[in-house]
Amino acid sequence: MTPLFNFVTGLNRILFGIAAIAIFAVVPMLLYEVVARYAFNAPTVWAMEASTLLFGPHFMLAGPYLLHLRGHVAVDIVSERASPRTRQVLEIFGFLVIAVFAAVLGWVSWPLAVNAFQLGETSFSAWNPPIWWIKFIVPFAFLMLFAQALVEAAMALRTPPAATAKEARP
Repeated sequence: MTPLFNFVTGLNRILFGIAAIAIFAVVPMLLYEVVARYAFNAPTVWAMEASTLLFGPHFMLAGPYLLHLRGHVAVDIVSERASPRTRQVLEIFGFLVIAVFAAVLGWVSWPLAVNAFQLGETSFSAWNPPIWWIKFIVPFAFLMLFAQALVEAAMALRTPPAATAKEARP
């Protein structure tokens, strides 16, 4: 199972890197928009929308690897006071809840992405770029979140209860 775990986590690490790089494109776009708008009184029709279209994939693709890094906000009032075994059970339960959440949202978002593709959906703005391709990122990202949540649950199950999440990470 470890090669599968490594594959899922490695793929999510690559997607995380792509998301990190994509965010660097947003800053110059918005800077260009601000300069064009306020210095030359010539706002663009594309910069704000393009940055918004990059923000969505940025957050969606970064999420699964962030789960692996334990980078999401967690309320640990109960788990910090629990025994190591109870903490492990709570952690596994949490990952399974995330997996179910991701599976449901992935399942629901897939037909919406297919419909957007079939219709050739665009943004209906002045710039009007095609946005159907972004809709496919949603079910894909939820699939990767589902897979990463299952990997994390399996790893938590394989880790002895005495070890905390921070101690179990290399």
